[in-house]
Amino acid sequence: MSKYDDLPREQLIELLKKRDRTKKLGLVWERDEIEADNAVDANFVAATIIPDLSDKPAPWRNMVIEGDNYDALRWLRMTMAGQINCIYIDPPYNTGAKDWVYNDHYANPEDAYFHSTWLEFLFRRLTLARDLLAEDGVILVSINDDQRAKLELLMDEAMPGMRVGSFAWRTRTGGNDTKGAFLSENHEHVLIYAKPQFRFSGHEKTYEKYIFWDEKANDWYRLSDISQPKDMTERENGFYAMYDPKTDTYYPPNPQRVWPAPFPKGGRKDAELEAISDVMKVFPPDAAAKGVMPSGDQIGKWIKAGRIVFPEDQKVVVWETLDELLSAIDASEVPLAKKTKKIWRGMPHLDFWVGKRVGFGIPQWVRYKSELKNANQPLSSWITPLSEAKTVPEGEDADPKAFIVSGMNQEGTTSVQDIFGSKAFNYTKPVSLMREMIRQAASPFDIVLDFFAGSATTAQAVMELNAEDGGDRRFIMVSSTEATADEPDKNLCRDVTAERIRRLNASDDKKFAELAADFAYLRCREIEFEDLDQDLAPAEVWAALETLHRLPMTRYTQAPWQEHKTEAQTLIFADRVSTELLGHLRGVVDRRENAFVYAWAPGQITAALGDALDVRSVRTELVGRFRQ
Repeated sequence: MSKYDDLPREQLIELLKKRDRTKKLGLVWERDEIEADNAVDANFVAATIIPDLSDKPAPWRNMVIEGDNYDALRWLRMTMAGQINCIYIDPPYNTGAKDWVYNDHYANPEDAYFHSTWLEFLFRRLTLARDLLAEDGVILVSINDDQRAKLELLMDEAMPGMRVGSFAWRTRTGGNDTKGAFLSENHEHVLIYAKPQFRFSGHEKTYEKYIFWDEKANDWYRLSDISQPKDMTERENGFYAMYDPKTDTYYPPNPQRVWPAPFPKGGRKDAELEAISDVMKVFPPDAAAKGVMPSGDQIGKWIKAGRIVFPEDQKVVVWETLDELLSAIDASEVPLAKKTKKIWRGMPHLDFWVGKRVGFGIPQWVRYKSELKNANQPLSSWITPLSEAKTVPEGEDADPKAFIVSGMNQEGTTSVQDIFGSKAFNYTKPVSLMREMIRQAASPFDIVLDFFAGSATTAQAVMELNAEDGGDRRFIMVSSTEATADEPDKNLCRDVTAERIRRLNASDDKKFAELAADFAYLRCREIEFEDLDQDLAPAEVWAALETLHRLPMTRYTQAPWQEHKTEAQTLIFADRVSTELLGHLRGVVDRRENAFVYAWAPGQITAALGDALDVRSVRTELVGRFRQ
């Protein structure tokens, strides 16, 4: 009997359509699409607040969720689809080592489908995470060099068209040769996938080089390199002598970095270009525009407009004969670009330079402050180690502030020891790495999610940023218990993830004195759909509704109805409909509050109040969103 025999016709058609859409180029792994599709809606996921494990008084703006992150993501998709601005995860690296609770099932190196099970595990979670992202949202995923290629192709499949790039960061120094090739793996990667409206913040450009004032333009300006990164063979039309008409001085180009193209795009017809092609390839005769360029060139216009500045205090030489010039070339007494001679034996039209004033300086471009397209410098994909933070990159336009600066893995280990007094968690990323990436990826009012939260480094990073700039970033940390048959009472989420935040809240250490974050501790469980009406607890409904309406979370009081009121909205959950409730709702109508009312039997309310209020069915609303 085939596994397809019992499938309904509609599901078979959908399966065939999916296969028709399957790309032939990309990552392929063994997976059961039907089982994967069914798993998302196999049952309902509920979450309830555990007040005794939450921290600080309600209302709680942050969450720590205990449970399988697949379940937690399904619950979050029901309640927060399209609302998460930044997701960071450090998933298991599929090393085969027993370093995570799912290892035996998903990453057993003895399994012929070792990689496929790991890929399928992540694919199901990444597709759910994709649905959580806001239109300006981003997901950052740490991975080692061994699995980077597979994960990047997997993310292309899970998040098509969303790839932005990656960061490279140094995890340590002095690593060992682990593979016998005498190569130390001291770096890891952070893959970046984002929605269309996402942009990193970048770094504010420095204006310290804008030291000149132009009275006529009423603007500050700086002088910068005018050459282009092309040599004389790549850009023949940039290999010409630049001429200063005020001082009758000529400047040879650097054969490795020629001048800008002399004509604007489309500024010359083909016939004109052909007519001067020989002039463009070599230095022009004296008869043409002072022996430099044909008239009407873009460079000439820039010179007349004062956009090109020629050096004043410089060496100027006139070689009266060719022999004098050749002697100067042999003695390297000609203009140089570092060690490259700008005038050399065998140069086209070498005699052009005889009898002319030749400047040894370099013309520069006038760059006005008001012409900057962006106030910020784009972010570099290279993460600079703290030990190299003072290293200035090469190039006059390079900005050392355009880099994320981060510590290494040892910083992460030290942070955990400082908080717990012991090594409570292995393989912890440095707080500085998380903090600086989140600084770049999330605004001060965004929501940050980590569904492989581990020791809650991401939560601490959010807390540090809020303390630094007064922001109101919120975090959602998801972690499992990681209980096993050998350790049935183990609870990583309770004892490490949440505990780290609790200790930071209570710490009297000066390093953590300003860190504070309330959080609700939630626990997930699965419920069969047919049992929802009987098994879904009012507290679980209330937790879902508050999250759905973007409200901070509060305790459920076991009252016939629960209300959460703000200036913007009023949320009411009616576990039971009574005359008292109907009277209260009539008052809500009279006050014209922006109210949302949820009930198991909404018909009882609408029968009494008509359509005066937005009344919704608990089951229809939650199940509909869950199965979206």
